[in-house]
Amino acid sequence: MADRVASRQTEPRRNTVEELRLLLSISRILDQSPDLKQVIQPVLNEVAEHLGLLRGAITLLDRETDEIIIETAYGLSEQQRRKGRYRLGEGITGRVVETGEPTVIPHVEEASDFLDRTESRTADHAKEISFICVPIKTGNETLGAFSVDRPKASQEELEEDLRLLQIICSMIAQAVKVRQSFMEERRRLLEENTRLHEELQERFRPANIVGKSKPMQAVFEMIARASQSDTTVLIRGESGTGKELAAQSIHYNSRRAEKPFVKVNCASLPENVIESELFGHEKGAVPGAIAARKGRLEMAAGGTVFLDEIGDLSPTTQVKLLRVLQDREIERLGGNETIRINARVIAATNKNLEQLLERGAFREDLYYRLSVFPIHLPPVRERKSDIPLLADYFVEKYARESHVNIRRISTPAIDLLMSYHWPGNVRELENCIERAILLSTDEVIHSHHLPPTLQSAESTDTGVRGSLQETLDSVEREVILDALKSTKGNMARAARLLGITERIMGLRVQKHGIDPRQYRE
Repeated sequence: MADRVASRQTEPRRNTVEELRLLLSISRILDQSPDLKQVIQPVLNEVAEHLGLLRGAITLLDRETDEIIIETAYGLSEQQRRKGRYRLGEGITGRVVETGEPTVIPHVEEASDFLDRTESRTADHAKEISFICVPIKTGNETLGAFSVDRPKASQEELEEDLRLLQIICSMIAQAVKVRQSFMEERRRLLEENTRLHEELQERFRPANIVGKSKPMQAVFEMIARASQSDTTVLIRGESGTGKELAAQSIHYNSRRAEKPFVKVNCASLPENVIESELFGHEKGAVPGAIAARKGRLEMAAGGTVFLDEIGDLSPTTQVKLLRVLQDREIERLGGNETIRINARVIAATNKNLEQLLERGAFREDLYYRLSVFPIHLPPVRERKSDIPLLADYFVEKYARESHVNIRRISTPAIDLLMSYHWPGNVRELENCIERAILLSTDEVIHSHHLPPTLQSAESTDTGVRGSLQETLDSVEREVILDALKSTKGNMARAARLLGITERIMGLRVQKHGIDPRQYRE
């Protein structure tokens, strides 16, 4: 008798210890990651092993669609899991989520409202199954449900399982709330970063620099960074890519924006003039200098000097410019006074400075002084996705200037714009659109309004006709006719002109049925 009493007293303690171990294990699993998807399946597996479940599912409510979806499952195939979708109030799971009250069904086959949406229970198996569905709640808010199939059990056993599942659901609910808070904070930070990034891009993107491609996004980012300091910038890129616009964007978004932006084209000025333009001169220092004159570097006091085509500077001017970058000092031509300057230098070039260094045409020390912060502007062929945006921008600009209404660019015209290689870059594209606007008569830019250089064989219906030999024969005949016309039908002179013998000339004339006499005077 004493042994039986001792057995009854120790059995609950053993179950309590096992439950505590289970709850501790679940707590540790939930603490491993704020991402519920990574931990919820291990939790379900632990519960299934402890309770000896046949099947189990954790469903969560999607607030946007009011649909209850199985987040993770035990004992269900992937196909069965996908079938487990409920509306609020639909079936036992839907009712538990809607009311927030648990449900215990001792005999599944006797429950008329049991939907078996997953189709995982046969009629024979249903007689041996008990079902428990517990809401996952925080306060008055129901987040989902934890439902289990277990072998048919007594009412006392089911109440014990219900109590344990309610504790576990409370732990899951807290984890869900933590995850939701984490995701909301993450979303908020992401939206904030996106907003700040867009504001930064918008702030440092001038109205006439158009582009959303990845290469241009990188350029905008570099412009933004360059605008925050006074460091020397070297803008590189092919002709027509918009180097001056980038320089203006840097200046007008920097702390020097209220000061002058002075431009100097180093390629357009002769060597004897460029130094005077940059550094100024004293009276009588150069022909016609009837008075002292400030140079561009002095005129840009507190502002920015933009040196375009820096690769065309003479070696002498390069030495003087190096002093400007190193010491911020100049001397006017014909003067001895050292003048301190406060001007930021932004240089640009479309030349390969590295090749100029190898030839000794550009100073290495000046190169490194200029290349403190290089920015590369991509050619149009490397940013094809920007072509429609650029075209629309120029259409709007020149249609407004020309007082013309242009509604759209036709699809064939866009195809031509996209397929062309644009050696002249944005400047060439701008000229093409301006020309097309003037030619349009129906408020639409068609492919035939674009220059011949953009036309393709398909757009002009001038594809290759005939075989290669026929084409070669046609070309050969035209060349011979031109030679005979130039020599007034003299076959000997025509043969010498074409670099062939008179015999071959005679054979070719005979082959093509040409009569040289008709070209004689």
